[in-house]
Amino acid sequence: MTLNLFPDHKSVVGQTIGRREMTDIVGSRHGAMLFEDCVFDGADFSGLSLSEFSFDRCSLVGTSLKDAMLSQTRWKGCRAGKANFSFADLSEAVIHSGDFNNSIWRGATLSSVGFAHAKLTGASFAECRSLGLEFVDSLLISTDLRGISFRRMTLQRLDFSDAELAGVDFRECIFEECSLRSASLKGARFQGADLRGADLGGLRLFDAALFRGATISKAQATMLLQEIGLTVA
Repeated sequence: MTLNLFPDHKSVVGQTIGRREMTDIVGSRHGAMLFEDCVFDGADFSGLSLSEFSFDRCSLVGTSLKDAMLSQTRWKGCRAGKANFSFADLSEAVIHSGDFNNSIWRGATLSSVGFAHAKLTGASFAECRSLGLEFVDSLLISTDLRGISFRRMTLQRLDFSDAELAGVDFRECIFEECSLRSASLKGARFQGADLRGADLGGLRLFDAALFRGATISKAQATMLLQEIGLTVA
């Protein structure tokens, strides 16, 4: 996944920007905007229209973007821990690298959104609209992904350790260098999935039944039996 910035961006570099300044920028802009090395920490941008904006190495720690229009935005190398994207529209956005730990995406529209090389530990994606949502090479440790569909996707280098994956649709997925260690999998679906590239450690007895119809390796089968207290002779 590559990050392609629009060629006609006007740049704002190294500024600290709050709601008042951003409202002025939104009102006077002509074309897309690129923010480089800017600080938005703790700002309230809820409800603003920032579509097609790009953010490069910016800090948005604790920033509120609730109900904001963020379609076709680009984010590269940003620090956005605890940022709030609840009910925002991020259709066709690209998030490349950066720290989004403990961020909130509840009810957001994430149609055709791509995350790559992102840190999303503790993030919440509850109730988001996620058609075409894609993660690559990202940390999803303890992340709430309940109800999301990854059906028929190839999942590459995703760490779902301790994640909340209840009801997630993994049918016909291919797992490559992924971890499901100690994840909560109640109601998750794995029929037709290829789990040979996933770490299945720490799963409980009733979790093993969820893998009916999936493909696992002999080593994984042995590990699962050992997890439930059986010895393979």
